[in-house]
Amino acid sequence: MNLADPRSPRRLSVRTGWRFGSISILSGILVSAAALALSACSSAGGAADSVALAGNAQRGSSMSSMTAGSYQIVEFNDKRDLTFNQLLGINNEGVIAGYFGSGAAGHPNKGYWLRPPFAQGDFVNENFPGATQTQVTGLNDKGVTVGFWSNQNTASMANDNFGFFSIHGHYFSANFPTKGGANPPVDQLLGVNNHDIAVGFFTTSGGSNVGYEYNILRNKYNRVQVPGTPKGSNGPSLTAAAINSRSDIAGFYNKTSSKVDAFLLLRGGRFITLAFPGATMTQAFGVNDSDEVVGTYTTGSGNSAVTHSFTWWNGKFAIVDIPGASSTSINGINDEGDLVGFYTDAKGNTDGFVGLP
Repeated sequence: MNLADPRSPRRLSVRTGWRFGSISILSGILVSAAALALSACSSAGGAADSVALAGNAQRGSSMSSMTAGSYQIVEFNDKRDLTFNQLLGINNEGVIAGYFGSGAAGHPNKGYWLRPPFAQGDFVNENFPGATQTQVTGLNDKGVTVGFWSNQNTASMANDNFGFFSIHGHYFSANFPTKGGANPPVDQLLGVNNHDIAVGFFTTSGGSNVGYEYNILRNKYNRVQVPGTPKGSNGPSLTAAAINSRSDIAGFYNKTSSKVDAFLLLRGGRFITLAFPGATMTQAFGVNDSDEVVGTYTTGSGNSAVTHSFTWWNGKFAIVDIPGASSTSINGINDEGDLVGFYTDAKGNTDGFVGLP
């Protein structure tokens, strides 16, 4: 079965209420009509190429809070492992990419995609042929999925990683051609747009991530770097995590040796830094064609660190946390504003969810 199967959902250009109506609530668990939202905006500071959008709040002034709308949260877990599911991408037809299994020894990652009407029988296996572990991390509207696989499932979880893409059930490897990479190798594809351009990263022998863009049709790789990086240098550690159909790229990078910020790199070259006010780390994992960015931010450090989720659009952040969860992560967003991600529940399980605006 593949994404082009006749039973796959029709394309919807506007919300009809069909995709995530009563059918989805019957097959999932209605968690809440959640809605904690907080916004922060800054001036762009003129025509500078790199703009920190954390606003004055990061410098200690007060942030205004507002209700930015509520999300209906619906939980979806593959019954083959109710203790660990992550939903990582969603396309405009409501098809979701993800996996189950924590990756601990004896509990390998197993990839899937989930189609409407979202019952257990709608979880469709997608695993790289012969792989021990697979994560499906992204998909587009044309039947292309991307992710990474491993032939290891060690107790240390320090496994080799290799990127792949799949077109209507046919699998292909995709790894940035480089020497001096990490040992074991780490290369992951994380997102793909409707022009079949994927993004991801590889890890160097020094432990730094190098983001890249991969044109599937042309089999061509290009590095994604912070503007101004000297030629021949990798620049700061950077992960390219998502790409929209305008070819705008979202991800995160080491702004300094101790600070990680998210970014939105526009096709024209403008590099926008997204730093949630007061956060010790901000990471972007998804972006739609309206340049709405989703991801996580971290408060505190060490044992006191807590992960929260955000959406960002037009200079404003909004918090989206699952009530009662110890951590929440949003990893994908489609053009209708539907969110996918996962959270840690009171029992310590990792549960996949969809957030409906």
